[in-house]
Amino acid sequence: MTGSNSIHESVKEKIKEVQALNEEIPGVVIIHWLDSGLVEYISERGARALGTTQDEIKAMGLDYHKRYFNPEDAEYYVPKLLGLIKRNDINEYVTYFQQVRLLPEQDYVWHLSSSKIFMRDEEGTPLMSITVSIPVDPDHHVTPKVGKLLEENIFLRKNFATFSQLSGRERDILKLTALGKSSSEIAEELYIATSTVETHRRNIKAKLNASSSYELAQYARAFDLI
Repeated sequence: MTGSNSIHESVKEKIKEVQALNEEIPGVVIIHWLDSGLVEYISERGARALGTTQDEIKAMGLDYHKRYFNPEDAEYYVPKLLGLIKRNDINEYVTYFQQVRLLPEQDYVWHLSSSKIFMRDEEGTPLMSITVSIPVDPDHHVTPKVGKLLEENIFLRKNFATFSQLSGRERDILKLTALGKSSSEIAEELYIATSTVETHRRNIKAKLNASSSYELAQYARAFDLI
């Protein structure tokens, strides 16, 4: 019990240090417990942006993540955070993009976040993380590019096993199909019969469960064929 009290006192002191710098930090500060994922602290700037208070966010528990964050992004950044915890380097930090819904009636807003280990327990095990999150200007030219890249990354993760079914020749034909080439053009380029190309194209669609040129192009882009 004494050890637990000691840890919580240390947490309070560390958070006071962060609070003293709140107005100087250009972004929202969030401190999480790593074992539970619960929020222990969010800066006033962050609470205001979400239209709530720090106490209300803490009371939400894990519903906080469901309410404000796009779950699809988690497939991209959670492995990064798990790796950070496993390596347990107090000087290391990871950066990633998240979509945050500030208010229920609003669309998601892209944020660039950076996290590091904030505290360890008496045995040196990572205890808490600290994250600084900055909204990405929606009018900035990089925003749609970031969104597109992350969408492709999520698509890649979800469909890696499906794409792996394709043979080398099928990948060649998928690439040329996505570039808009006809069966006869592909046949000429690969020195094979047009009927062979058409057979490959049917097999590709079946393996990828794709019925349109758009779906085929998604695979080609996500897996760096084009």
